[in-house]
Amino acid sequence: MLKNKTALITGGNTGIGFGIAQALAQEGVNVAITSRSLKRAEEAANKINSMNGVSGEVLPLQADVREMSDQQKAVKAVLDNWGKLDFFVANAGVGHFASIEELTEEQWHETIDTNLTGVFFGIKASVDALKGTNGFFLTISSLAGTNFFAGGSAYNASKFGLTGFTQAIMLDLRQSGVRVSTIMPGSVATGFNDREVSEKDAWKIQIEDIGEMVVSLFNLDPRTLPSKIEVRPSKPPKK
Repeated sequence: MLKNKTALITGGNTGIGFGIAQALAQEGVNVAITSRSLKRAEEAANKINSMNGVSGEVLPLQADVREMSDQQKAVKAVLDNWGKLDFFVANAGVGHFASIEELTEEQWHETIDTNLTGVFFGIKASVDALKGTNGFFLTISSLAGTNFFAGGSAYNASKFGLTGFTQAIMLDLRQSGVRVSTIMPGSVATGFNDREVSEKDAWKIQIEDIGEMVVSLFNLDPRTLPSKIEVRPSKPPKK
């Protein structure tokens, strides 16, 4: 059902974005993945293209989600290569965790500009193309978008904002045929913030689980829209 569709995934070179890109490519979707580093995007694309079961093409792109012009160029690259855009996955994100007394102005701006403003730029750059395909705009928020915690002021603010932003644009665009949803994961085994993944992370959500969820979401009949999906590990360690 998804074969020959096209997708653009921001931050698709690693973590959740990589898991989604892999899952879609295995369904025959042509996928563009962006990274601030073209080399990292190319390495990720080559890795996916070499996997068994991948039938979709994977296109690496350099783009910084904090720059509107980069987002516009990424959308244009998809249209130039494949003629349409069916799915936009706003996945790129960063996290700085510190007490408000220690959080720097630079860390605040990087978090908000990437996790929230970057998604605003993403929808502005892609909305016309998505209207042309009755497409899907998906954001990757977090359970931190409803649950606050000490040391999370910047990250909480970005994800609370992202969750609200996504729900509002869902209402703005639903009559145009564009579906909008957000996935809000809890603990996921990723290299987020350059952290190493180890066997100790086996209890966490795996990136392929999120990929499978996105495939199911995109395959769902367009008449039905799960507009906000919370997902968490089924059995976290006891504290």
